[in-house]
Amino acid sequence: MSAYLPNLDRRLATHSHDCELDHGPASVGDEGVDRPRIERAIRELLLAIGEDPEREGLVETPMRAAKAWRDLTSGFRDTAQRHLGKQFEHRSTGGHDIVAVRDVEFHSLCEHHLLPFFGRAHVAYLPANDRVCGLSKVARTVDVFARRLQMQERLTAQIADAIVEHLDPLAVAVIVEGEHMCMRMRGASKSESDMLTTAFRGVFETDRVARAEITQLLLASRNRS
Repeated sequence: MSAYLPNLDRRLATHSHDCELDHGPASVGDEGVDRPRIERAIRELLLAIGEDPEREGLVETPMRAAKAWRDLTSGFRDTAQRHLGKQFEHRSTGGHDIVAVRDVEFHSLCEHHLLPFFGRAHVAYLPANDRVCGLSKVARTVDVFARRLQMQERLTAQIADAIVEHLDPLAVAVIVEGEHMCMRMRGASKSESDMLTTAFRGVFETDRVARAEITQLLLASRNRS
């Protein structure tokens, strides 16, 4: 076992939580969002596809869609600093303790087709200087970057880089598993396809043994039911 990860199974059991946390997006207002402009755009879209925006089922659709887009893109108006900046001291009992949050549910929008992609993110870091943040802050950081127009590859890297920037840990591992509606609903129409992306920083990037161990542990959630 890697020298960086002593007694990893025991320590991970102490510091890892399946993310059944209240990590949904904080309430967002209209600041920074031009809702009337979105409503006009949605109305034009309905007209462009041959629909009647005045019919009963669509009269309020522009308004509802504008509110939905405000919420789905709230990450543009939030920062990782707001969440990861809230830290506290954790005194290790010896060695380095892994902090891991598995199965963080996320929803995002593909920037190429404006269609949803969603799935789960698994995040682990090896604290330095005994500084950690609350587990829900990691989950909210995932939302900061997911609730934007995104690519899954960039989303994965942004989560890892934010943790490096604000927590300055010895190592970070981020694994994202996503299902893309642009694959399932159009184009290739591959209903069973999903996508897995990874980002490793610090020790997890340079030590192949440590990287393999943390990957195995983060993806162990696949075998739980």
